[in-house]
Amino acid sequence: MENGQFVIKIILVVAFAAFAVFLMLPGRGVRHAAIRRLVMVALLAITVLAVVFPSAVNQVAHFVGVGRGTDLLLYGLIVVFIGNSILVQRRYRNTERQITELARQLAILQAPPPGSVAPVEEPLAQHPADATGSQTPIP
Repeated sequence: MENGQFVIKIILVVAFAAFAVFLMLPGRGVRHAAIRRLVMVALLAITVLAVVFPSAVNQVAHFVGVGRGTDLLLYGLIVVFIGNSILVQRRYRNTERQITELARQLAILQAPPPGSVAPVEEPLAQHPADATGSQTPIP
């Protein structure tokens, strides 16, 4: 492992480990929403600073062992993209669970009361040996 890139490797590994922990924690609650908002505000502040002071991005990149500021921004973009993908997947799974639960409840509410449905008759099939076309019940 190159010594110059040690810091960025640690930062990236910690970021992905944080995403793994984030996946294991329950996703509901005020605390979770507050953390998500704080992270979004921090990312917004960092991007504004990167636009206003582009030379600072190069300095930070050299400090953490990345050659150029654009490479550092690319690493950051990858980390944010993976984090967003994880969040979207979690929300999608929760939405699927909610839709399934609602469909089950709706089916129970709309089910006819017991005894109000006529019994189902046996399906009729044409016997292969019967050339007249009459139908006989399937055994």
